[in-house]
Amino acid sequence: MQSHTHYPIIHLNTFGVGGVAQRYVRFDADTEIAGFLRDTPLGDCPYLILGGGSNLLFTGDYPGMLLHPAFKGVTVLGDDGYHVRIRAMAGETWDDLVAFSVENGWGGIENLSLIPGHVGASAVQNIGAYGVEVETVVEQVEAIALDGGETVHLTAGECGFGYRSSHFKSRWAGRFIVTAVVFRLRRTPRYVLDYPGVREGVERRGAVNLKTIRQTIISIRQAKLPDPAETGNAGSFFKNPVVDSGILQTLLNRYPDLPHYPQGEERFKLAAGWLIERCGWKGRHVGRAAVHDRQALVLVNRGGATGREILDLSETIAASVADHFGVRLEREVRVV
Repeated sequence: MQSHTHYPIIHLNTFGVGGVAQRYVRFDADTEIAGFLRDTPLGDCPYLILGGGSNLLFTGDYPGMLLHPAFKGVTVLGDDGYHVRIRAMAGETWDDLVAFSVENGWGGIENLSLIPGHVGASAVQNIGAYGVEVETVVEQVEAIALDGGETVHLTAGECGFGYRSSHFKSRWAGRFIVTAVVFRLRRTPRYVLDYPGVREGVERRGAVNLKTIRQTIISIRQAKLPDPAETGNAGSFFKNPVVDSGILQTLLNRYPDLPHYPQGEERFKLAAGWLIERCGWKGRHVGRAAVHDRQALVLVNRGGATGREILDLSETIAASVADHFGVRLEREVRVV
């Protein structure tokens, strides 16, 4: 375990915004957490559980503790010939896990290639992309309760997974540190190719298999999304809004080319990036914060931007979309 006071946070978040945390605690093994909680009662001290920092926007110094589960490791728990069960520790880099699974011929997360962040956050956020959400392959989430240090094992059904959400983000926010996730992957994959551009990209690469799907997803993401190592960003800043059929029809009467995707029960998901682009924000900047020139859903740090500048830009964009379309955008990124 490592503990530091007045710790700079610029390298702990993919937006690359500066600031200082009053205290930073890095856990290098899950067994360190219970002892830390015994010796350091959290009490009323503000604290934040930090993963890869790929879904956070710090708006200034953090006046509390950053708790960072950094332990890694992947273990095969079982293989019945149809499914493989693997246990990945919370600090494992998500895309490394995807690469490992694809290399071994285990299907289920190949469409989630190149998503930044760590395994623990994948369950907290219920990450999703290109027609797949991680909840479909999560069997169990292991976590430690911050109140008492008890270890819990939660089934996927108990985690309350929803669109880019889980109980860890809502009703259980701040109550648990996720330590590991158990995934159930397929020996005989079920390919998901219906997302625009995926099938065409795979077919250009020849045979349909896990490797060509992963290559295609990586190519698509690299073509339209900035690399956080080069340009500070947190991927999609906003969630795609979901509206009912009445609102959709009103919008289609005005914008027949509006992309929309059925979500069941007369609900439809809209493309937030399309809405933002139609409002004229794609590629625009306000000071050191900007909207990416290839994907309007991504806000970027042009260099030296503060978290407050990026937040202000996001709020201006959301107000513009609400004024133009009557649709409210909800942030996917957590603002601290």
